[in-house]
Amino acid sequence: MQPSNSGDVRYDDPWYDALASGWGESADTGVPPARRGNGAAAAADVYLEVQRSAAFQEVRSRYRRFVVPAVVVFFAWYVAYVVTATTAPELMARPVAGAVNLGMLAGLGQFLTTFLFTWAYVRHARLRRDRAALELRWDTQELARGRGGAS
Repeated sequence: MQPSNSGDVRYDDPWYDALASGWGESADTGVPPARRGNGAAAAADVYLEVQRSAAFQEVRSRYRRFVVPAVVVFFAWYVAYVVTATTAPELMARPVAGAVNLGMLAGLGQFLTTFLFTWAYVRHARLRRDRAALELRWDTQELARGRGGAS
């Protein structure tokens, strides 16, 4: 903040929130208006155009086709483990080998499935989405440069 000659406060900070500038300030504070140049508007139009494109929709569709079933399966497995542990403690206490019981194996199975789902997600992304997403990114940058936007 820098005081001006007339005693008003002037904000030269580029991160100043112009939308919240009316709180506790006089009407003539010298706050600059929100800046949005033509380049920013053109870049926004490019990103909206890309978001509506068939290629973007395909990448999102591939993502959803993997993630939604994976989340459902993992959540069902987790809830089954918790419900079984609370409603059937005698089943979970059943010994398997020495001091290791069924509850311990199921708990370790939670960690194992977390790692398996992570591996499957990374593999799916690499094989089914990464190349298409990268091509979409390059196309988006080229469109933004062509319309005067900065990327």
